[in-house]
Amino acid sequence: MKKRLGLLALAAVLSSNAYSASIDHIQTYTPEYLGNQAQNGMINNASVYYNPAGLVHLQNGTYFHAGIELAVGEEKMNYNGQELKADLLQPIPNFAMYKVEDDSVLFWTFGGIAGGGDLKYKDGVAGTSVISDIVNGIGGLTLNGYTIKSLEDNGSSAEGKNIYAQTTLGKTWKVDDKLSLSVAGRVVYGVRKLKGNIDLESATLKKRLHADIDSERTAWGYGAQFGVNYKATERLNLAMRYDSRVKMNFKAKGSYNNVVIPDTLDLGFGNFYPEYMPGTKTRRDLPAILAAGMSYKVTDKWTVALSGNYYFNKDAKMDRIVGSGKLGTATLQGLEAEYDNGWELAVGTEYRLSPKWAVLGSINYADTGAKVSSYDDVEYALNSVTLGTGLKYNPDETTEWVFTVAHFFYDSEEGHYTEKYAKLNEKLPANMRINNPTYDKSITAFGVSYTKRF
Repeated sequence: MKKRLGLLALAAVLSSNAYSASIDHIQTYTPEYLGNQAQNGMINNASVYYNPAGLVHLQNGTYFHAGIELAVGEEKMNYNGQELKADLLQPIPNFAMYKVEDDSVLFWTFGGIAGGGDLKYKDGVAGTSVISDIVNGIGGLTLNGYTIKSLEDNGSSAEGKNIYAQTTLGKTWKVDDKLSLSVAGRVVYGVRKLKGNIDLESATLKKRLHADIDSERTAWGYGAQFGVNYKATERLNLAMRYDSRVKMNFKAKGSYNNVVIPDTLDLGFGNFYPEYMPGTKTRRDLPAILAAGMSYKVTDKWTVALSGNYYFNKDAKMDRIVGSGKLGTATLQGLEAEYDNGWELAVGTEYRLSPKWAVLGSINYADTGAKVSSYDDVEYALNSVTLGTGLKYNPDETTEWVFTVAHFFYDSEEGHYTEKYAKLNEKLPANMRINNPTYDKSITAFGVSYTKRF
């Protein structure tokens, strides 16, 4: 019977968690959010994204809004003292138009809704390094005369991309001077790419072991948005928004190559990440969001705000396929990714220095809801604290520029190799047992936006 050698080694795919506070979702729809992350209860030129029901309180006119953000930083893993990292440099544009009349608003937005960008791990990932440790720890492999000992990585690399774009079209109605409602429909297109090369060699095996994959997963999804705004007083505003779950049925296409020794060895990628195998169809939804917030004008120049988001991760299906493989006499079994519901809380402020200038500031804490079983080379959604600041410039009554910057401070977390390879570790010498990798990120984002009222 043909024996299969499942290689636990895949590229690290940039998940939205590389640039957000949830599993896949981002909230950085527009640059103003980077400066003031408590946008849910605000009424301003960014409300088309965060509080569309509050748009009726803006001046009548047709508004055009455009912005660009640039995320820079790195994601990194540390495994047995080896640091494996990828640099992030990703521009993210956004556009919106909305027409404000006396009692209603028609609005449209286009831009990112999840994902982050493109990452390249030039020295491979933790999953490539652990294979050599397993083989060497069990004393090597002998397969039909082929001896594999002292296995080493020799140039493995990985690249991943994860981007979701959305377009939303909706309408806002003014019920009375205090209450207004909004409803919208949304279309989402998601792309998740994976490109990896595994190159391993052994002093006892003259042939280099090589495997690769070049896979792209794509999906369309549809959702709805509902909002309510209550302007309690001239100074206090309350708002709530619900974004429905977006079902995403991804299908993978592309190519892959395994190392094949007939009836002995089949070294490939699909054993542990079957969702990326060409032809595979899997669900990875965007969870529903309940967003609420308030803003309060302490003085005519100073506004403070509070926002909270709740992510219904448990109701979404997110790549819960478990793969497995066999490495000689060792069986390698994946763990099912588990998620709790996630949440985040933000406090923000805006202070008007003059009729032309205002300063923004905010702090955000996010609990993604991702359990340790979900951490691997493909994604690790880490909890974070984000600090943001920025400036608003109004050269005239119909024009606004916003300049912002935010830094994301992520918790460093351990993976689950000791749990995943618990049975294997029982057979290995104490000094050669498989240890957990650690995961970390450091990201700074810059943004600029322009809004014009006609």
